[in-house]
Amino acid sequence: MERKIYFLWLLLVTFLSINDAAHFLSNAFLEKVRKKARTWNLGHNFHESISEQYLRGLMGVHVDSYKFPLPDKREVLGDSDDEISIADLPAEFDARLKWSTCPTVREVREQGSCGSCWAIAPASVMSDRICIHSRGVLNFRLSGADMLACCAICGFACRGGFPGAAWSFWTRKGMVSGGDYGSGQGCLSYNVEPCDHHRNGSRPVCTVGGGLRCQHVCVPSYPMTYNRDRNFGSKVYSIRSNPLEIQKEIMANGPVQAILTVYEDFLSYKTGVYYHLAGNKLGPHAVRILGWGVWGKKKVPYWLVANSWGSDWGDNGFFHIVRGQNHCDIEGYIMAGLPKL
Repeated sequence: MERKIYFLWLLLVTFLSINDAAHFLSNAFLEKVRKKARTWNLGHNFHESISEQYLRGLMGVHVDSYKFPLPDKREVLGDSDDEISIADLPAEFDARLKWSTCPTVREVREQGSCGSCWAIAPASVMSDRICIHSRGVLNFRLSGADMLACCAICGFACRGGFPGAAWSFWTRKGMVSGGDYGSGQGCLSYNVEPCDHHRNGSRPVCTVGGGLRCQHVCVPSYPMTYNRDRNFGSKVYSIRSNPLEIQKEIMANGPVQAILTVYEDFLSYKTGVYYHLAGNKLGPHAVRILGWGVWGKKKVPYWLVANSWGSDWGDNGFFHIVRGQNHCDIEGYIMAGLPKL
């Protein structure tokens, strides 16, 4: 009798684990999308056995994030913040080339098994802008771990948060320095270990991330105290859902943070200009827009965007998405700010 019960339990566990696997990572789903795709290429970015629960957990922007809006840029800085006119906008722009002396602009962060994009994307943009506005003098990587653990009003750590509140946290409380996991850079490096999304290797198996503990102390090897290391923002704001205004902001002040609505087919993006073709909505995800351009003979307009799923996802961690249509809400929730230097 006990053996029979155990056998039935084993069958149930196996059934549940199989059914929790994300069907949209299968070869059959990819082939269905591939037949429709004209501007982008697909491939396996995640192992087929990874659960849908885990993948949904990577979309770390809380659904109530609209309740934490930032004021419009015109209210904060006025209409004369920059002298760039529409006529000055080039057909192509890449912040990595424009500000080549700022290493953070070229970097792709890895959020690991944690829905921390709501903290990582703003921290990445803030880091870029510190370097840009100091004319390359300050290469200060803001710690995603600091915001993730210590901003109590920003959300629920690895369970999701509010990017608008994260930007406000920078101006109110400040953030200390910190690089990627294991980098040893700064006061507090990111403390969620990268995991094996893609293959069986040396990294640990991906599991859904949990909470983190806030400690206002730098690592012992860092030569500065936590309070002295903090960097502050001076102004934070949102940009209207207007591609030209977004372009002007990037060209004048550096990369911006956006909120992308992720669908199932996006997870298998490799190269080209993404356009949603198949699959259900997985959730909102914070990303960093670095520039724009046009693709191919058809001159498809695109945004150049950095993700936070590591450099082995997509096009070395980056992707292109159709510009000018607010596709997948990419132009609908743009946030940015200026550092206090």
